[in-house]
Amino acid sequence: MTSILPGSTIGILGGGQLGRMVAMAARSLGYRVQVMDPDPSCPARFVVDACFEGAWNDAHAAADLARGSDVVTLEIEQVSLESLEAAAQHAPVRPSADLLRVIQNRIRQKDWLRERGFPLGPWHVVRSGEDMQEAVAVLGPKCFVKSAHGGYDGRSQVKLGFGDSMTAEDAWRLLGQQPCVAEQALDLDLEISVMVARSPRGETKSFPSATNRHERQILAWSVIPSLISPEIEARAQKLACAIADSFTLEGLLAVEMFLTKSGDLLVNELAPRPHNSYHASERACVTSQFEQCVRAVCDLPLGDVSVVQPAAIANLLGDLWLDYSPRFDRALAVPGVRVHLYEKHQPRKGRKMGHLSAVGSTSQEAIDRVLEAQRLL
Repeated sequence: MTSILPGSTIGILGGGQLGRMVAMAARSLGYRVQVMDPDPSCPARFVVDACFEGAWNDAHAAADLARGSDVVTLEIEQVSLESLEAAAQHAPVRPSADLLRVIQNRIRQKDWLRERGFPLGPWHVVRSGEDMQEAVAVLGPKCFVKSAHGGYDGRSQVKLGFGDSMTAEDAWRLLGQQPCVAEQALDLDLEISVMVARSPRGETKSFPSATNRHERQILAWSVIPSLISPEIEARAQKLACAIADSFTLEGLLAVEMFLTKSGDLLVNELAPRPHNSYHASERACVTSQFEQCVRAVCDLPLGDVSVVQPAAIANLLGDLWLDYSPRFDRALAVPGVRVHLYEKHQPRKGRKMGHLSAVGSTSQEAIDRVLEAQRLL
């Protein structure tokens, strides 16, 4: 296997904040970078050599990107399989369309995990209004219903049985009467994630786990290292690496997990790309997830993932800008805090506009600092 060395060109399908941060890491390593995105003013545009405008299902634009690239990766799993296959005619695509075929559909993803014996919470496939009624009867009144395809950050998802008047029929209608997955609401202790990097030559490294806190089904804050015991950490690492090996992964794979109050460790969802919960790796670890992505897809030796210092991040949503102009000067007065903005020019409710990061002598100190800075905005 031949490494793709600095000086080569990396193509990224997707120019959002994840593509932007991968591009910044790639440029530091000496690579040229180009992206494809539906938005010609996407966040990555300002840090790359070229930006191709194209929808996720625009196979021609994906092929154009790949023609001038030595390797192609992605920052969003909504890219169509046809676009991935068109790009693969001109350059290696990492991760592959075969992996995306499984992950980008929640029904296929859960079936794949179940067939290989990976632990899941109770769930039910919904393809009709009658299926939705049956799911509630089988899983109990409290459940989360998610569209099989698309949706993230709480989009294309509804909650049933949480004190509102939402019915099974309402959920089926709100999700467009399209195939869905209903998941039983679990008694959770923590939500965690593990990021695994695997190169084409088979070298694998997994980052220490992150503990994640969600609000309104959007990540609010995350911290590395995690707030779990060494025994749970070892189980989480083994589980995430086994999933990556089963896929013969080339690139990054974030494995989101639930830790229940009874001690069960269950797979929630998979993301074959850099992940919001590992933004703190830029400050916590010897190698960030973004540099590791470049190393993995270019088949370079993978970087050290050891924790140098605990670090936490807190997401900054567009809601903040809709109310007032954030006082970043106040946030930056908190020791150990940095501001990371994505150059998105139109704030919208729930849109990720940036994040704060903070370091501390312990994970809890890092969390306290980043949340204090967020309050001061």
